[in-house]
Parts: sequence; C-alpha cells; structure tokens
Amino acid sequence: MGNRLANPAPLGLTAFGMTTVLLNLHNAGIFPLGTMVLAMGIFYGGLAQIIVGIMEWVKGNTFGTTAFLSYGLFWETLVGLLLMSKLGWWVGPAKEAIVAYLIMWGIFTFLMWIALLIGKHNMGLQLVFITLWILFFLLAIKEATGNALIGKIAGIEGIICGSLAIYVAFSQIFSEAKGS
Repeated sequence: MGNRLANPAPLGLTAFGMTTVLLNLHNAGIFPLGTMVLAMGIFYGGLAQIIVGIMEWVKGNTFGTTAFLSYGLFWETLVGLLLMSKLGWWVGPAKEAIVAYLIMWGIFTFLMWIALLIGKHNMGLQLVFITLWILFFLLAIKEATGNALIGKIAGIEGIICGSLAIYVAFSQIFSEAKGS
C-alpha cells in the first residue's frame, strides 16, 4: 500500500513554509499580527501538517511523522498561546516561559537537523531545518532581551526558512511531475 500512496511531504512543507513566511513578515515589521496569520497557523500550518504527519506514519516514515506532527502541533500551541489569554481563558505566559518554549523548539529542531545529517537527506531539507533552528534561537533572544532589531533579523531569517521549505516542496512536486 505504501507505494500507491502519494507523497504527503510537499503539502506539509508548503503548509509549514507559507505559514512561516507570513508570520515572519509580521516579525520583520511588514504588517501587524492578525487573524490572517492566526488562521493560517490553525488550519494550514497546524491542521494540514497534522494530517501530513498521519499520512507519513501510514507510509512508515518516522522522521516525516515526527516532524510534521510536531510542527503542526507547534502551530496549534503557538496560536493557543496567543489566543487563550485574549479570550480570557488563562493568564498569558510570562516572558521566561515563552523564552523556554522557543528554546525547547530550537533544541528539538536542532536534533531533527542532526537526524537529517545522519540520514543523508537532501541539502534543501537540511537548510530548512538549520534555518528553523536559528530562527527559534533568534526569537528566544528577542523575547529574552526585547531587542526589536533581533526581532526584525529573526523575521528576515524566518522568511528565508519558509521560502526554503516551499522550494523543497515544489522541487519534489516538479520532480514527480516529470517522472524522476
């Protein structure tokens, strides 16, 4: 059955990439955070990647399952963190808690990048993970220091990261379309 299933990774990569670019356009100061980014985080960055993670599980791809389910749930938790206090459901997280959240995601991403190196995956995917690792740590530093310039640099770096994910997704789609 695994050979008859479509490759779900391009969907997960575009969901991650497009949502990451949009959030980081906000981080770079291009527009304020609003419902467009939050809706993308819930439905495309979150839900689509969760579906892709389950599809990767069906195909027996442990790395894809772990990556897509984890980052899909990252988007869900991030939007939850942003919305729960706005809705009056809970007190918003302390600055130190957000810093810890971002550092934990950075550590997870770094370890996933190591797994890519061990598995000899393609350079494009390796670049997505190393830029994402850097992004999480830049965002943690920005949150810890309140330095707006670091936030803008993180935004630009996040746009690069998301764009790389979109590139890797479409390289897979185009490769399959031409039959390679």
